[in-house]
Amino acid sequence: MSRRLVEPRQPRRRLVTADEIRVWKAVVQDAAPLPGRSLPDEAQLPPDDAPEPVASKPPPPGNPPQRPSAHPPPPSRHGQAELHHGNTPGLDRRSAERMKRGEMEIEAVLDLHGHTQEVAHAELIAFVQRCWNAQRRCILVVTGKGSQGFGILRAQVPRWLNQSPVRERILGFSYARPRHGGDGALYVLIRRQRT
Repeated sequence: MSRRLVEPRQPRRRLVTADEIRVWKAVVQDAAPLPGRSLPDEAQLPPDDAPEPVASKPPPPGNPPQRPSAHPPPPSRHGQAELHHGNTPGLDRRSAERMKRGEMEIEAVLDLHGHTQEVAHAELIAFVQRCWNAQRRCILVVTGKGSQGFGILRAQVPRWLNQSPVRERILGFSYARPRHGGDGALYVLIRRQRT
């Protein structure tokens, strides 16, 4: 009786998501390769707007699935406009002007001074979720101005506001007025929950 050799199957590699690619590109944008090394070819990376991969395996047992929010946010629209300071698509002009002038009542404040990027990002996501659940409308996120006018959180928070799951819960953001922190703070306008 002859025996057939069976080669072991190679484990399937997980695909990298578009969000992970954006974060990685931001991390390495100012990095220089070690002597004798080169940067990876951009052609090897999927484009930023590549669709999210579908998971190939169910989650391991013991990790219960996350329960959806009682009022989920509206579905993300493909090609949703990126928000910038004062750019509030989908918001009427009067409300947008009131937000920019600091005339809206600030219902909650998040101060990110002294936080690492990782902690600040997690805090921002959780804070926006809590405010959205509590049906707060206008919030203030304090990033600080950073040393000599450059702050890492000041640069990162607008990017994080444009990423899921925060982007689906906000209408826009703008630099705060000087009395609320100037360009070291942001007014953020939360979407109303659909009933």
